[in-house]
Amino acid sequence: MDVLLVDGYNVIGAWPELNQMRKIDFANARDLLIDKLAEYQAYKGWRVMAIFDAHLVPGMEAKTKHANVEVIYTREKETADECIERLVSKIKNVRTRVHVATSDYTEQWTVFSQGALRKSSRELHREILKIEQQISTKVTETNQQKKASRIQFNEDLTKLFEKWRRSD
Repeated sequence: MDVLLVDGYNVIGAWPELNQMRKIDFANARDLLIDKLAEYQAYKGWRVMAIFDAHLVPGMEAKTKHANVEVIYTREKETADECIERLVSKIKNVRTRVHVATSDYTEQWTVFSQGALRKSSRELHREILKIEQQISTKVTETNQQKKASRIQFNEDLTKLFEKWRRSD
């Protein structure tokens, strides 16, 4: 099994469209990232976890699930990096490959030394754009196949069939 751990705010800061959006509406940028990760999860079939810093917010760690993406807000006095490191050591085993998406170079090497695979925010962005393009192409092809499989009748024949369909 593959697991993707995403340093949420780091990725938001690294992706041009999310970085612009966060200046206007931070929560909306976070929600859009989670939506894109949900598409990624559905396409790849991986377990995906988005981790967001809440170390300045008093309280316990909060976990929610949005469209099969596990969303974690760290506990008080814990950074997303610390939470990711804890999760890597907890999840990593012989059957599970852990990928960590962050552009924090120090964090990449820390998780790499724990046996996780590192992926920069930019690499994740390119991969998601490619997946979105592949999904769009597949949808277009499917729609064209559906249209091509329909039998086209002239207007008179269509009216006759409609009359038969409506009569008892």
